[in-house]
Amino acid sequence: MSKFKHFLGIDVSKEYFDAVVIVDGNKEKSFHCQFDNDSKGIKSLCKWLKEQGSTYKNTLVCLEHTGMYGRLIIRNLISFKFDIWVEMSLKIIRSIGVQRGKNDKLDAERIAYYALKNVNEAIIHKAPRMEIDKIRNLLSLREKLITTKATLVRNANEFKQFDVAATKLFEKLHKNTIKGLQKDLKNIEIQLDNLIKEDQNLSKIYNQSTSVPGIGRITSLFLICYTNEFTMYSTPRQLACYAGVVPFEYTSGKSIRVRPKVHYLANKKLKKQLHMCALSAIRSDPELKHYFSRKVEEGKSKMLVINNVRNKLVHRVCACVRGNKIFEKRQVA
Repeated sequence: MSKFKHFLGIDVSKEYFDAVVIVDGNKEKSFHCQFDNDSKGIKSLCKWLKEQGSTYKNTLVCLEHTGMYGRLIIRNLISFKFDIWVEMSLKIIRSIGVQRGKNDKLDAERIAYYALKNVNEAIIHKAPRMEIDKIRNLLSLREKLITTKATLVRNANEFKQFDVAATKLFEKLHKNTIKGLQKDLKNIEIQLDNLIKEDQNLSKIYNQSTSVPGIGRITSLFLICYTNEFTMYSTPRQLACYAGVVPFEYTSGKSIRVRPKVHYLANKKLKKQLHMCALSAIRSDPELKHYFSRKVEEGKSKMLVINNVRNKLVHRVCACVRGNKIFEKRQVA
């Protein structure tokens, strides 16, 4: 029996958010209001909920993944002891069926109804620690700086073929910019190192995950952030599915026989990192190098085998973290 009597759906945008609360589990008995997406707006939301008889004890709050726009709402509502369910927007859309029309109020109402209908499957959001938020923000900034630097260098290299004089001018003008970007990137690396060293749990998980051949510091930090210190997934397969490295069967009757393939819904950043880790592991780990060579000789496609290695790396990291141990290399016969 669920403890929740009321279901609050929130549709978030940059400047404001729409809230619809379904009272006493009755879809026909719902109330809507719009609030500013700031601390004052969230306090007004709590006051409005109280007027509807909705409190943190009897209300399930549901909202979609909206990145930075929803962080303030989640952080504040958790501080007010509300139970929050942060769900994929695609799951909400597909569960409701065919819908016509769209606006913010309607979206909030659909989210509230989704929470009511699937309350027994609710996964209560556990807010990451402040250190994890800092690492996530630093990684995001690092990625933007690397992209900016690569764009400047690429543009200069493209001009070399057509206009040498323009290339020299470009290199002269953005020389200091690139140096500044490199300096900022080094400072970010220092900040990340300090955060890991100063936190005992982070340091432990980081050392365990990077002990797996092929797993580097950035991939380890991505895994820590996306799994909230390996607390969000109960099995390695769940994490591997999230990373998009688990192949699924596609068959129907006698006519449709498609070879197993990974699903397109995945964390693309993490998948990209694991791909590079797999290539590194195949070169540096004798066991995986032997596995790769053997499977290719058997006629398996290289991409299929690389994906299998990505899957193995996820399972190895999870085994080390869950077992609280450092990875031990095995001798290849």
